[in-house]
Amino acid sequence: MTNVSIFPQLDIPQTIAAGPGPGNTDARVLARFAGAGLADHMHPDVLRGMVECKQMLREVMGTDNIHTYGVAGTGWSGLDVMFSAVMPGDSVVMFVNGTFSGIDGLTVRMKAATAEELAANPMDPQPASVTIINVPHGQSVTAEIVDKALATHKPKWAAMAHWETGSGRVNDIQGFSDACEAHGAMGLVDAVSSLGVENFRIDDYPGVHGWASCPQKGICCLPLTYAPVSFTDRYIDTLKQTGTRTFVHHPILEARHWGIIDGQDVATGTYHRTHSAYAVAAFHEALRITLQQTVAQRAKDYAFHEAALKEAVTAMGCDVTSNMTSLIVLNLPEDMAGREMELVQHCRAQNFGIWPTLSEPVQVRIGILNLLNEAAITDIVTRFGDAMRALGVTFDQADVTAALDRHYRRAIAAE
Repeated sequence: MTNVSIFPQLDIPQTIAAGPGPGNTDARVLARFAGAGLADHMHPDVLRGMVECKQMLREVMGTDNIHTYGVAGTGWSGLDVMFSAVMPGDSVVMFVNGTFSGIDGLTVRMKAATAEELAANPMDPQPASVTIINVPHGQSVTAEIVDKALATHKPKWAAMAHWETGSGRVNDIQGFSDACEAHGAMGLVDAVSSLGVENFRIDDYPGVHGWASCPQKGICCLPLTYAPVSFTDRYIDTLKQTGTRTFVHHPILEARHWGIIDGQDVATGTYHRTHSAYAVAAFHEALRITLQQTVAQRAKDYAFHEAALKEAVTAMGCDVTSNMTSLIVLNLPEDMAGREMELVQHCRAQNFGIWPTLSEPVQVRIGILNLLNEAAITDIVTRFGDAMRALGVTFDQADVTAALDRHYRRAIAAE
């Protein structure tokens, strides 16, 4: 038997999460996580926290959907719960315009594939009942694209990412909802990157019957806590008729632990999984912060500070191709083309966590999740500029400083 060394204690340095997510966790959330007592997962205070989380989440998402709660895990867990209603042979149209909607598409193909179709290509099934509508990287899914596809294929389900973080594009949620209503499809939306960042209410989109998000982006909680989901009565009724081949990620069984039984809030839920007191406390505080700040104000703040960052990197010679407000996706100056990964790795070595895109073409992504103040944006711009110069890029720093100064001074003048 091989002797295993006892490794030194793991110390992870403080870094700036300046990518698409996870976001920078509020100190209040970290304090609640670390300060939670070692409570049994069915302790009354833990269960009370879950009830309050459920109620706050309905307000944050803007919904009367009774089946609104958090799924233990990351955003992928929430998405898997949402897509669990897709059964083998179901007709689905999936809109893909980047890395993560592409993975959603793979999830749909795996769930909709028949046994024979899955066995034919287990890792990348190609079920006849699923249509993937590929929209080029850097372009948004428009109402016209959705309407045309749904009119042609008349699917049971239609699925789309609201904000596609892989390419930094916002897709037309109103057009998607309208087309689903017009053509009888049940819409499913990946809101991993938009919830808590854009000011919207999910009940304003009646063509969408399933929503899934994540804990660590707009909600600014910790990874591996709770991924928000919300389902309409029609979605739940459909699931009751078809069933689903999962226990852990069953939308109805998961809801029961949150005190949602037979379409009603009840005083005490039933056991489904072992919830963490630490996670409940952190999620609870993250939702409290969101409601205290208000989604509307956060949306304004994201738009304002993203505009400042965009002006600054444009002054460095970069070309911004995204239209999200929590993230910019950019092309480097022409003489830096092909060195995107080198630049990203250089920044990461300085504990400055920016990201490349994960699919072609390779671009650079800089995020501002929970970095909504002038000092934080100035720090990001300074670090990014230093990295560009370290790799030989020349630009007029005075122009960059002036761009930031103009942006923030305009805001002061407006007040």
